[in-house]
Amino acid sequence: MAPINQVKQTTRVKGWPYSENIKKERMSDWLGGALVSEVLKGLIQEAKTMIDFKLLSEDLASTMERMIPLTEQIETIQGKADFDHGDLKVLKQTIQRARKVLDKCQRGGVWFYEKPLVSRKIKGINKDMVKFCQMDLQLHQYRNQLGLSVVVGNIDDKVEGLSKRMDSLSVAPVPAFTDHLCSVPKLDKPPVGLDWPLMDLKKRFIDNTTAASLVVSAPPGCGKTTLVTHLCNNVDVKRHFKHILFNVVSSTPNFRTIVQNLIQYNGHAPQTFENDTQATVALRKVLEKLTEDGGPILLVLDDVWQGADSFLEKFRISVRNYKVLVTSRSEFRSFGPTYSLKPLEYENARALLVQWASRPIPNNASPDEYENLLKKILKRCNGFPIVIEVVGVSLKGKSINTWKGQVESWSGGKKTILDSPRPSVLQCLQPSFNALDPDLKECFMDMGSSLEDQKIRASVIIDIWMELYGISSSVVCMKYLEDLASQNLLKLVPLGNEQEEGFYNEYLVTQHDILRELAIHQSGLEAFFERKRLNLEIREDQFPDWCCLNQMEPIIINASLLSITTDDLFSANWIEMECPNVETLILNISSQNFALPSFIAGMKKLKVLIITNHGSYPARLTKFSCLSLLPNLKRIRLEKVSVTLLDILHLQLVRLKKLSLVMCSFGEDFYDIEDETVDVSRALPSLQEIDIDYCYDLDEVPYWVCEVVSLKSLSITNCNKLSLLPEAIGNLSRLQVLRLSSCINLSELPETMERLGQLQFLDISHCLGLRKLPLEIGKLQKLKKMSMRKCWRCQLPDSVKNLEDLVVKCDEETGLVLWERLKPKMRSLRVHVEEMEHNLNLLHILYGKEDIICRNYLQDLASHNLLKLLSLGYVTFYSSTILGKNEHEDGFYNDLMVKQDNVFREFAMHQCEKESILQRKRLNMDIQENKFPNWFLNLKQPIVLNASLLSISTGNTIMIHLHRIGLKRIVPTLKF
Repeated sequence: MAPINQVKQTTRVKGWPYSENIKKERMSDWLGGALVSEVLKGLIQEAKTMIDFKLLSEDLASTMERMIPLTEQIETIQGKADFDHGDLKVLKQTIQRARKVLDKCQRGGVWFYEKPLVSRKIKGINKDMVKFCQMDLQLHQYRNQLGLSVVVGNIDDKVEGLSKRMDSLSVAPVPAFTDHLCSVPKLDKPPVGLDWPLMDLKKRFIDNTTAASLVVSAPPGCGKTTLVTHLCNNVDVKRHFKHILFNVVSSTPNFRTIVQNLIQYNGHAPQTFENDTQATVALRKVLEKLTEDGGPILLVLDDVWQGADSFLEKFRISVRNYKVLVTSRSEFRSFGPTYSLKPLEYENARALLVQWASRPIPNNASPDEYENLLKKILKRCNGFPIVIEVVGVSLKGKSINTWKGQVESWSGGKKTILDSPRPSVLQCLQPSFNALDPDLKECFMDMGSSLEDQKIRASVIIDIWMELYGISSSVVCMKYLEDLASQNLLKLVPLGNEQEEGFYNEYLVTQHDILRELAIHQSGLEAFFERKRLNLEIREDQFPDWCCLNQMEPIIINASLLSITTDDLFSANWIEMECPNVETLILNISSQNFALPSFIAGMKKLKVLIITNHGSYPARLTKFSCLSLLPNLKRIRLEKVSVTLLDILHLQLVRLKKLSLVMCSFGEDFYDIEDETVDVSRALPSLQEIDIDYCYDLDEVPYWVCEVVSLKSLSITNCNKLSLLPEAIGNLSRLQVLRLSSCINLSELPETMERLGQLQFLDISHCLGLRKLPLEIGKLQKLKKMSMRKCWRCQLPDSVKNLEDLVVKCDEETGLVLWERLKPKMRSLRVHVEEMEHNLNLLHILYGKEDIICRNYLQDLASHNLLKLLSLGYVTFYSSTILGKNEHEDGFYNDLMVKQDNVFREFAMHQCEKESILQRKRLNMDIQENKFPNWFLNLKQPIVLNASLLSISTGNTIMIHLHRIGLKRIVPTLKF
């Protein structure tokens, strides 16, 4: 151990004397003769090189760096300051103390017993410097601005008089230490459930050198500001960014005010701007100055509202080491990528609720009863931190009976979260609604007509809006959905690869219960019987109280959108109602037999009828004939019901434009003998679109479909028994779109398709049994798009070369086998290869588990946001629960797709790599141009790996046959 008095050799800081004697002799010289700013810069250099007391020295260096622009301003006015007199003497003494402490730490280090004393000295120096900037230096600057002569003999007298006159000054004061204007808020306690989002956000934005801007977006009350504040207070982030500037924007963004704050933060007097152009020039100068003086800048714009695109663009300035982070309920895709903050998962939500609510008093609830109450409460809160806080505070210190009563009031429909005695939840959500355009407000309130936790195809909502608001284009309605989704008022999830314009079955719309309650709340502000939207929920045979006010006369409902929900115990004993203005009727049923209410016949304005069965088996509808009395009915959608298409034909709905049948059962009556008494062209003269999906007992198309000459779109998808299309399909001379995807037993297409002269789009993706296309398909000169995923076994006729400007969407294998050879002959051909879907049988093969257990594994991982589990069809999303058991008892999971973000994949690989290569259970081998990875080549022969899962990836130039490397020999444990 070195003796205590030993002085260690240290590296000399440029421009600074390092000899102790010289230092004592010249202490006054370099303080008195040098500029204050240069002195501080030298101290900053030494502070940054300290190893011990790293955090304290960094704080000290940060304080001194903030003083530099202020001292430079003084020097500009009066040259080299006199440090031996007046209030500047305090700064000299503070700098001398800092010099001594830094020199001691640099020369000989600090012994462990001295560290507490040195720590206190550094803290004291830092505190005195801040105090000097906040008080003494401020007075000094005011004095100079007023032109007062600074005389050593009378400075103390004038300071007191100056202080009294400051309120009457006409010149705007110059705050000398103004970082509070842009300071980061402090968190009272560590936020719950934000550790992973914080790490993910740092990786995507802070550590990403190419990312200059990012928008953190989420519904109101999800914790956007909390997450960003947590990020700004993170030690690593504070170490990386020299300047973190936090500004709250809110609903009235003022660009000039924010620039003024930044200018004052930099130590200058506030400026006034005649226009935003002047403010933009000033902003650039401030940012350039900050980067020159102190390094990277992080500018946070918190709570930016919808429509602020032009406001944000003004902050898009090309300055080195400058990033902008925005929080908003909306997305601003033109400004930067979006980081979507999700609501809290169950465990984190539970921890937050316990933190706010504690346990019931007295604590006499059993653990099971307590956990059950927590689950029910959290189900209503939907992971929204603000809602959990409000509910938790309302239950804190209350009895177990109060907890139970709160849960029962929710389940009975008497109250909602928005009825909380503390209005903060509604206050938090209401501005999002108020900011919407009038059209979007109406559309948002319509979402309250859906069931709680319901997942709806976008096409269903679009059908409603097109007729309810007279919108002629489905694209406009889709834009409304996208606008609401961009403001986090609903979620719009693409389920499959095929997303053609005008066809939106491949989009799923979901909405948090809180937001649904907000939509219902807004609709409920009107007088009850005058509301435009009305929800009628019938439990068993119990109607709501408002239905029973006057049983002698029928109830008159003036709503244009009526949603009726019944359970499986409903006996179809309807009360009398008159609904003269209803244009959209939604029936949510659950029983196996359901009689349509007779009052439907009186809905003369009805345009859209949607009947959805939420039971386990198809419901048989009776009194279906009452629909024939509806002269304006244009769209019918039936889901999971038993019906025959002949019934629809006999209704003779002359204005029917679209017929949708989803998961319907047709039974033996479906294929009735052709009814010559009905002229199809007169019975359905306006029908333009038929959509049949997941109808498993459909093995042939009914005769009359091919006689609907007005038909423009025919979609028959996921119908596994369908093997042939009728020859008469060639009669559909106006048909523009033909979708046959996932009809796995469809073996061929009729040759009469060559007569479909208006056909523009053909979808045969996943028709695994299809072996050939019509020989003369080349005659379809208007055919411009084909979707052919998983169709590489299908033969293409020579006439396909006659198709001009054809766009084909397919998988890589189909593209290589079928279309690659045709590219030289079809110069206008464009082949788009789309993403491969992963097989879910992997877990079953590796672990020998039952399919349903493997599926639960996937569901658990998805619930923790470690992967995404999406449906490619209706099966999972139209059951009573997500991934419902009823639909997958046969173990068929090809309509589920697994996706994972790269960051999670890299994290998984990192976990696997903790084991040695020879002992890893999972191993990836990437072979590019016949070059095996180094770890493989460096292993000694014979190679024996213990992996049970081996993934081999090859480029398109590999020439070696993989079986020659003897996988089972080198990996005897290989299962997959």
